Amino acid sequence: MYGKPKTAKKLYFDVIPKAVDEYHQQLRAFPEQDLAAQLNNPVWHIHGGEVPESTLIVPFAMLLNLAAVSAAEDKARLWGFIQRYAPQASPESHPDLDAAAGFAVRYYNDFEKPKRVFRAPSDAERAALEALRAELFAYDGPLDDEALQSLVYAVGRDRFDPLRDWFTALYEVLLGASQGPRFGGFIALYGVDETVALIDRALAGELV
Repeated sequence: MYGKPKTAKKLYFDVIPKAVDEYHQQLRAFPEQDLAAQLNNPVWHIHGGEVPESTLIVPFAMLLNLAAVSAAEDKARLWGFIQRYAPQASPESHPDLDAAAGFAVRYYNDFEKPKRVFRAPSDAERAALEALRAELFAYDGPLDDEALQSLVYAVGRDRFDPLRDWFTALYEVLLGASQGPRFGGFIALYGVDETVALIDRALAGELV
């Protein structure tokens, strides 16, 4: 509401994930801003000048996709992935993240799960997924967002024009959605071995 308070807004449940991530983005930006920028930051007004620290180190949209692929029924399952990705995090030290994990499971089951539609890959997409699987199977680096994103990018770069068709295929075939998270970050959070297994399920037609 803050950006254009006089403009009519369409309020529906689909805006929740984007709003959550934008809110925490503003929280993280606040400490580094000068006074003028802080006064223009909506969180100053939301919290009456007493702006809390954000502990949401995993975007809410990413938690939704994690809930989807892990078939999570409660936030404890998500924490198993989160603590491998960020060993220093715990429900006690990161209360925002703990709350968001619980909300993500509930939001996914109420609003996202009924809309997920998986499809089979085309021949070109299947070849690219097989190549990605081989690269991930051989990967022995850290669970690093940028390194894994570069790997995903390299597989699609010479096979798809425009490149966004590659990422659309990843989302539709593996996640059952038309759009999704930065895929390298998703692999880092979900796990390399788990992503290989997910690709195997997609190629075997088990997700459709």
